[in-house]
Amino acid sequence: MKDINNIQEVFFIGIGGIGMSALARYFNAKGKKVSGYDRTETPLTKQLINEGIPVYYTDDENHLAKAADLVIYTPAIPQDHKGLNYYRDNQYILLKRSDVLGEITKSSFNICIAGTHGKTTITTMTAHLLRHSGYGCNAFLGGIAANYNSNFWSNENNVYVLEADEYDRSFLKLHPDMAVISAMDADHLDIYGTEDNMQQAFVDFAGRVKKGGVLFSKSGLKKADALQADHHYTYSLQNRNDDVYATNITSRDGCYVFDVHTTDGWLNDVVLNMGGLHNIENAVAAIAIAKQLHIADEKIKSAIAAFKGVKRRFEYIIPPSGNKGTVFVDDYAHHPAELEALIKGAKLLFPDKKCTVVFQPHLFSRTRDLAPEFAASLDLADEVILLPVYPARELPLAGISSKTIFDKMKNKQKYIMQKEEWLTWVKNAYDQNTPNLLITAGAGDIDQLVQPVKEILESR
Repeated sequence: MKDINNIQEVFFIGIGGIGMSALARYFNAKGKKVSGYDRTETPLTKQLINEGIPVYYTDDENHLAKAADLVIYTPAIPQDHKGLNYYRDNQYILLKRSDVLGEITKSSFNICIAGTHGKTTITTMTAHLLRHSGYGCNAFLGGIAANYNSNFWSNENNVYVLEADEYDRSFLKLHPDMAVISAMDADHLDIYGTEDNMQQAFVDFAGRVKKGGVLFSKSGLKKADALQADHHYTYSLQNRNDDVYATNITSRDGCYVFDVHTTDGWLNDVVLNMGGLHNIENAVAAIAIAKQLHIADEKIKSAIAAFKGVKRRFEYIIPPSGNKGTVFVDDYAHHPAELEALIKGAKLLFPDKKCTVVFQPHLFSRTRDLAPEFAASLDLADEVILLPVYPARELPLAGISSKTIFDKMKNKQKYIMQKEEWLTWVKNAYDQNTPNLLITAGAGDIDQLVQPVKEILESR
């Protein structure tokens, strides 16, 4: 393909995706002409338009960039998409996002964060830490960093912090100098077929760490012995047998204070202003990277304390205020292990509040493959409301719905509701006067209900 630096015009098919939009912002920051298509308007596509990137919502040939040097598409786009086929039929250069990231990072120092869950928060924490400390980095994030309201930023330092996505084996196109593997739980079985195949892809990702490079992996991973790098360290929440871990954890007003044992001594009195014990573990991984880069301890602590989190990662919509009223948390959790960590962490922080989880399953295939695990995780809540499955790129599967999870749950306080039905329930039946913890979770469009629910609760 043409040298990535000589590209003048880029068109994106699926520009509204979190990873695609970051790449669009990259080319826009480089002064290239950028435009794209997506199926629906979202707050993110509106932001892109405000930044000077035209976005179209109809599959119309008249909206295509006919002079594009490069067309980038998401694998989620259906094969019968008119725009995609126009570019194919006319021999344009068509690449997936992962191919382009691979090209961009061929000659840079790359910190690549992988894992079936945790990777977005670790990536964002790491990139924020490097930015806040003055070390400097370019960042491609899988979520919106609350500190900067963006999923991308650039810097003169030739260092890139990237979320390494396992979907479609995308992360095998990257060139890590440093890497993290946070989890290898079964997921994307529509792509990999078996859990073993998926885990082997993570082994292959570890094998891509450059000579002399560093790998941090969470302890206890399956195939851990097969993860190889010249410098390989393990980390965890608080397992003293690992190279990096936290200890002396205390909580106060929805945040944590703790110490971290690293490969280069202790870092004491770290303050993390976000909930969830799993986020302490995520911070441990980010701190481990910073210590390897020899960033000063006080700069690390200052950056972690200033970290405002990632949109939809244990995000306080209505924050804690004493022990009265409702605390409202929104989270992207869409895998059973993520739900388990979310609910356990939230209940530890707010043990005296009734925990109601509203969950929108994401993908029919994931619902089918992991229904027992979803049921077990959701049973940890005091009350559960299941919304209809969000199909994303999939067509419905016969016999698979939210009821597939519902029927396997032991929790008696469980309901299946349509979205409008749930909003009515919040308005009329949700008792806000008792100590409540409300959690919305899922990777579909449940986030579009967050603001209406917040307004209902605050109006009451």
